[in-house]
Amino acid sequence: MAIIEKLWKYILSSLQGRGWGMGLLLLSACASLGSPDGGAYDEKPPQVVESQPANKATNADRRKISILFNEFIKMENASEKVVVSPPQAEMPNIRAVGKRVKIDLYDSLRANTTYTIDFSDAIVDYNEGNPLGKYTYSFSTGETIDTMEVSGTVLNAENLEPVKGILVGLHTADSTFHDSLFRTKPLIRVARTNGSGQFTIKGVKPGQYRAFALQDMDGNYRFSQKSEVLAFDTTCYTTSQKPDIRPDTVWYDTTTIQKIRMVPYIHYYPDNIILRSFLEAGQDKHLLKTERKTPESFTFFFTAPQDSLPRIEGFGFNADSVLIAEPTEHNDTITYWVADTLVSYPDTLTLALTYLDTDTLGIDQWRTDTLDLVAKDTHAKLEKERLKKSEEWQKDREKALKKGRTVDPNETNPYEETFMTVQPTPAGTLNPDQNLTLTFSEPISRVDMDHIHFAVKVDSEYVDTAFLLAPVEGQLRQYRLYAEWQPKGQYRFTADSIAFLGALGHYAKSISQELRIRSVDEFGSIFVHLVGIEPGDSADYVVQLLNKSDKPVAQVIANAEGHADFFYLKAAEYYMRLFIDRNHNGRWDTGQYDSLIPPEEVFYFPQSIPLKAKFDMEQDWNFRSIPLNRQKPKAITKQKADKEKTVKDKNRQREEEKRRNK
Repeated sequence: MAIIEKLWKYILSSLQGRGWGMGLLLLSACASLGSPDGGAYDEKPPQVVESQPANKATNADRRKISILFNEFIKMENASEKVVVSPPQAEMPNIRAVGKRVKIDLYDSLRANTTYTIDFSDAIVDYNEGNPLGKYTYSFSTGETIDTMEVSGTVLNAENLEPVKGILVGLHTADSTFHDSLFRTKPLIRVARTNGSGQFTIKGVKPGQYRAFALQDMDGNYRFSQKSEVLAFDTTCYTTSQKPDIRPDTVWYDTTTIQKIRMVPYIHYYPDNIILRSFLEAGQDKHLLKTERKTPESFTFFFTAPQDSLPRIEGFGFNADSVLIAEPTEHNDTITYWVADTLVSYPDTLTLALTYLDTDTLGIDQWRTDTLDLVAKDTHAKLEKERLKKSEEWQKDREKALKKGRTVDPNETNPYEETFMTVQPTPAGTLNPDQNLTLTFSEPISRVDMDHIHFAVKVDSEYVDTAFLLAPVEGQLRQYRLYAEWQPKGQYRFTADSIAFLGALGHYAKSISQELRIRSVDEFGSIFVHLVGIEPGDSADYVVQLLNKSDKPVAQVIANAEGHADFFYLKAAEYYMRLFIDRNHNGRWDTGQYDSLIPPEEVFYFPQSIPLKAKFDMEQDWNFRSIPLNRQKPKAITKQKADKEKTVKDKNRQREEEKRRNK
């Protein structure tokens, strides 16, 4: 270090006459800003020196605010974290300038109102990023400043995931809840949720309030668009406060606790509001995109479910007789199959599509678009690829013969004729309560049962046995095989090449599927007893077992006594969810604000359920005994809590590194 200092003195003395001295002095000073060669790292967070107006000032009338710190600072993710309350119609200008944070409020100040600017943990020092911590600046335009706080959590109503970054706000509670309140008036106090879905609304006047959450798409602080995620609570909350104490841990270092002290503080209520956010059904209907991957089919994608299928008028063909519609359950994605090669052969298919489209006023109107659908893979391209594969197959066969390898003389070229493909699910091995599903590559127009056979293995021989092969309801390309499966049994399903004929004129190749039924020793069972069902409740209580990806793998409706039994479960770690199906449609339904219909309730069992083979588990579940924000297991919660900003403790790390290098 002494050599470096002498070198600096020599350079300065030789260059001062050239006007470089001051610049080098500044450079020398910068070299000591926390590096292994420039001294200790700065580990002190920035501190507020003064603010204008003063923090918590009353009778303030300035819309330009300046907060001075003891060092240079910056703001991280300010647009996400900094919230001004009451909300501003015109976005304030908030920026870090040197050692100051400057705020320009463009809205007129309201009389007798407390203003809060919640910076959360956005403010850090400029060099090392040491966080100031959660900081809120406030002032009042009246004689007093309001200090009440309202806290809680916003969860996704469908899966209890914490909702990060959503706006949460308050309205003064009237005697009754009005559905127009959230639509016509902006929120009066606001905050945003953190990574855990938690929020704290500050600067609240003592009184009674109702809470809302909003993914505010247009910045007007009220529910005005169907595409906005929202949450509402008809409960009337009364603010209050009381003295309280909480534990505070003092650390020797990052791993050793020095002591735990009890710290007095003011506890504000309510502090446990839970808002369940949802997106309303009936979103704006628009044609999102069209797709024609092959000449024989095309697909329309819509932004929302359609009440009915669109109308199609073909240019040069009769759409009603040529097209076969294959819609999804809610008609939001519709594939059409072209059952006439003369119509499908041209590269471009022209038609008029008439469908429901939502106009700028939110009204669904019939709209007609003329579309030119161009096949991504044309007939010419597909035929060229088929001929190439056919020639390659023939050449491989000739090479095999020249090398003396055995070749089946009855084998035909698989590329001489186009076949439907078929996918059996599950393939090969079934649970005793499963059935085999056949999925074809095009809609099925005819099934010849005389060319389909099903047999069970008895000793070493296969013997024909009873079965049922039926189309899957609502599916044009699926058939399901039903039989009386016996654990450990072996079965064979066969179908000749003329058994299945597709709507496009293609047959499926012959099918021969060997099936084995698993032994009951490979499975376990879970018997769930729900506690907390309200007497006389006519709703369906739907219990779902989930995998580690939070996806349902089994579903049962609990009986009148609250029992939901799951059989033939593979050994695995399961999770459990429950939703109350009020309208008995078998699926979770979202809410509707104008009718004050909340989304259907969802609950999670708060821990995993490890199941072993040959084990039967009984599990009581009082699904209302734990608050919703503590129910979903962390292992399947995708939205993780924000990483807390802390001082990086670089000086200790630096000293340890020095000791290791000695």
